[in-house]
Amino acid sequence: MRTIKMVATLALAVSLTTGCSVFQGKKKAPAKTASASKKPGKKGDIKPYSKVITKEAKSDEGLFTVHQVDDNYFYEIPDSLFNREMLMVTRIAKTASGIGFGGGKQNTQTLRWQRKNDDVLLRVVSHQIVAADSLPVSIAVENSNFEPILYSFPIKAVKKDSVNNNVVIDVTDFFTKDVKAIGFPQRARRNYKITRLDDSRSYIDTLRSYPRNIESRHVKTYFASEPPSNSSVQSISIEMSNSMILLPDEPMKRRYFDQRVGWFARGQQDYGLDEQKTKTVRYLDRWRLEVKDEDREKFMRGELVEPKKQIVYYIDPATPVKWRKYIKQGIEDWQVAFEAAGFKNAIIAKDAPTKEEDPDWSPEDVRYSTVRYLASPIPNANGPHVSDPRTGEILESDINWYHNVMTLLRNWFFVQTAAINPDAQKTKFDDEVMGRLIRFVSAHEVGHTLGLPHNMGSSVAYKVEDLRDPEFTKKYGTAPSIMDYARFNYVAQPEDGDVALMPNIGPYDKYAIMWGYKPILNKTAEEEKEILDEWILEKAGDPMYRFGRQQFGVVDYSSQTEDLGDDSMLASEYGIKNLKRIVPKLNEWTGKEGENYDDLEEMYGQVVGQFNRYMGHVTGNIGGVKETYKAYGQEGAVYEHASRDKQERAMEFLHTQLFETPEWLIDQEIFNKIESDGGIERIRSMQVRTLNNLLDFGRMARLMENEEVNGREGYGLLEMMTDLRKGLFEELPRGRSIDRYRRNLQRAYVERLEYIMNNEQRSLPAAFRRFAGQSSVDVAQSDIRPIVRAELQTLQRDARRAAGRTSDRLSRIHLQDLVQRIDMILNPNG
Repeated sequence: MRTIKMVATLALAVSLTTGCSVFQGKKKAPAKTASASKKPGKKGDIKPYSKVITKEAKSDEGLFTVHQVDDNYFYEIPDSLFNREMLMVTRIAKTASGIGFGGGKQNTQTLRWQRKNDDVLLRVVSHQIVAADSLPVSIAVENSNFEPILYSFPIKAVKKDSVNNNVVIDVTDFFTKDVKAIGFPQRARRNYKITRLDDSRSYIDTLRSYPRNIESRHVKTYFASEPPSNSSVQSISIEMSNSMILLPDEPMKRRYFDQRVGWFARGQQDYGLDEQKTKTVRYLDRWRLEVKDEDREKFMRGELVEPKKQIVYYIDPATPVKWRKYIKQGIEDWQVAFEAAGFKNAIIAKDAPTKEEDPDWSPEDVRYSTVRYLASPIPNANGPHVSDPRTGEILESDINWYHNVMTLLRNWFFVQTAAINPDAQKTKFDDEVMGRLIRFVSAHEVGHTLGLPHNMGSSVAYKVEDLRDPEFTKKYGTAPSIMDYARFNYVAQPEDGDVALMPNIGPYDKYAIMWGYKPILNKTAEEEKEILDEWILEKAGDPMYRFGRQQFGVVDYSSQTEDLGDDSMLASEYGIKNLKRIVPKLNEWTGKEGENYDDLEEMYGQVVGQFNRYMGHVTGNIGGVKETYKAYGQEGAVYEHASRDKQERAMEFLHTQLFETPEWLIDQEIFNKIESDGGIERIRSMQVRTLNNLLDFGRMARLMENEEVNGREGYGLLEMMTDLRKGLFEELPRGRSIDRYRRNLQRAYVERLEYIMNNEQRSLPAAFRRFAGQSSVDVAQSDIRPIVRAELQTLQRDARRAAGRTSDRLSRIHLQDLVQRIDMILNPNG
């Protein structure tokens, strides 16, 4: 989800329960110990084990044994774990106000602990470039992929027993000093003008050891000249979390990625392939679901079998009891999808064991995946996962469930369904209603943890009129995929009857899980490709099974967020009809005896926000290009411009619904209870937002491209600009009076044209280029400015004439002002 935003990040939230030993560091500067800046210790510096790990030590056994002696922390590393690959995931656990919210992944690295004489080196392993060991090119790959040393630890002691020689190192400085790879990210340091770490206000909070992972929490305080909050302190304090996870002994078989099926994936440059160029191979992030040896024949006969190891999610004990069953239902809703892959009971939900049942159980143990319930005002939830960089195997997932996600659900459900749904005509829903909404979000977030990204091209598979059909919606929901942002059925009208209001695990979800998880026995990953391609081709051309990627900046009009149906204009028209039904009822539905009007203000804001979404959906059609992924050999184009009819209808819609003042949104019975002023500015802001979006350089570039490719069948830039001007200034030919809302809009139009005449297209920051689509154009050398100049000249002439016709004084002053403004644009030097 986008606000349950959107994109799926790895997160590890605050531990609410734990049964393991926890060492609480004193909140003061740690004792000075050896650091990476010092010379490596000499052989004589290695002391007897009992002199380093004293009787006073507090010890916790696990992957490594972790010891605390006073303010110092030690790892005791078995020699069997040297040179084993481990994954280090660095997150911000708790942040200062203004930075964001805790849980966001900052860095992921593969590490290797290596003994070198009397030191232990922590090396960073890269899986980005590879080649099979048997090939000569592997030597060149190894030489160009030398593993950098992240940190060097002098060996403090060695403990010998019958099995291992355990090496003891002091890790205190590693966590308390400014080791950038496990601390605050560099981009944030630049933003807040961070200069250095303050050792006196930095410390280790906890170090915990589990059988396959070690979890650290350490507080860092940085000097900052521009902190986001508490500026008088001139510093930022954050709590960092580092998870170090032992990667599996036996790597899982990969499954190779295909862009025609949406999936989280990772890539490597494989120099061992028989190609005449460097080629990146990509493979899926997925759980290791395997057929038991004794069930192979059953599976081959098509019978459902249980996997060797189920996917199990535990519900955080902090979760309110009344919501637990709904979160569990959302998790187990995916069982039907795994049945399509040949498994039964592949994914199950359990309550976390009590301390009496299992005193060692902890949500921070990598063996357990948990839905973490966080008492936070953040209206969000997210479904991250941690995966093996070598194979894509998902090792664990912790879904972060923030308490205030219920506020988000209430607002969406109210504004999108209250016109037809009595259950939503209040600001506090019945538990059963909220529970069903929680189940929906739970299922969506679990989908991310299974490897599925958002599929924003899903909802366009359904005809708008079908969303008004109770029989159709009960069978198919509001979209073929719960991974779309097809929230709730805003299309259905009061007369339509008992329609379904939200999506479920749909046809696309079952297909995608089958494609990614169904075992193909006795085949290598390379040999699987042909079968995987056949599965895709079986569904090719059926919009139910199309994947449309999430966009940050809409180019593909058919893969938009929050939309429903195959026609943005018709769907939005129905949506606006329902908003018009809601507005007169807002006072009644939000009012509570003896309380203020905060809920009224919030819900009116939700109406405005939903209306803006409709405007965005429609605007995306103008200059829109549909993207349908295909492989070589498939018929048809990958990229197709929106039809002329669709674009002309979109322009007409914007004029009718937005640019002609939406009077129904101007309700003084609401305004006189929530604000002293602001109604005029709100309308102006809404109109200008869409106007500027419409007059975007990238959209203009696509309109010119469309005209060039499709000729008269294409809707070109000149036509769009003409249609826009005529609609915005329809009062001019007859000298009609122009009201205040329209005057504001017309001035905004001239200002935007001025911007286009004097500015180049802004390039996206490097960090966003991978995710955001942008049509590039050299504005100065394109047709954009000649067309804009011609539009300004035409408007100036028409405004001058209209000023002489109108009898309304304010309209005449406005038109005369427009003439002067345009003259200053066209003749800046007088």
